[in-house]
Amino acid sequence: MPRRPRLHLPNLPLHLVQRGNDRQPCFLDDRDRRRYLDDLRALARENACAVHAYVLMTNHVHLLLTPGPTGRVDRMMQALGRRYVRWFNDTHCRSGTLWEGRYRSGPVHAEDYLLRCHRYIELNPVRAGLASTASAFPWSSYGANALGLADALVSPHTVYLALGPDAMERQRAYRGFVAEKVPHEEPELIRRQLRRQQPLGPDAFMRLIQDGSEHDVGPRKRGRPSHKKGTASSDAAPPDPPIIPPKINTL
Repeated sequence: MPRRPRLHLPNLPLHLVQRGNDRQPCFLDDRDRRRYLDDLRALARENACAVHAYVLMTNHVHLLLTPGPTGRVDRMMQALGRRYVRWFNDTHCRSGTLWEGRYRSGPVHAEDYLLRCHRYIELNPVRAGLASTASAFPWSSYGANALGLADALVSPHTVYLALGPDAMERQRAYRGFVAEKVPHEEPELIRRQLRRQQPLGPDAFMRLIQDGSEHDVGPRKRGRPSHKKGTASSDAAPPDPPIIPPKINTL
């Protein structure tokens, strides 16, 4: 099956993940993590990509960003991969590839799902057992978004800015949102859409994305296509369960 083309539209948030080759570590120590973040910060600025949330896990990276001009995300990630791999190989006396291959990405409907992606990304270390709370893991954007720690990489999205009239109120509201009980289906939905490289949002958002691109962005059906006009194959993948948009108390 051919690769599904990436959907990168200017000013549309994008959730992406890049994994280490064969799920091997891509960060061995804090020097590696600092170097990766330094390179990402410089290249994001150079390519007009605003990073809203991130996490550096042991063998993969999640980013939530808004792209600048078309094509700049690919350019940024390619340059970041080359630059960081050179550093990693030289520092750890190794050679060869580090990354699994092409990163995976999918557009995100900002109003309903951007903060859910924030939360998914920053709670990754908790789900993986690397930290007891998001605040206990230093290599994510949680410190900036929830605690107000200085982080030159993080650029708040307008949806995040709408959480409150000032920084302290926004941080308080965001901490409350992250602390809420996460619907059990939410992480799997985000993982599935990212794995399939499909838009994350309501049906109207998916239609809007499809109208603005030349590619089919719906789920691919399993099995042979139906020969009857107007009928779907009985092996078609079931529709994704709906998720109710978050309601955040900013009082």
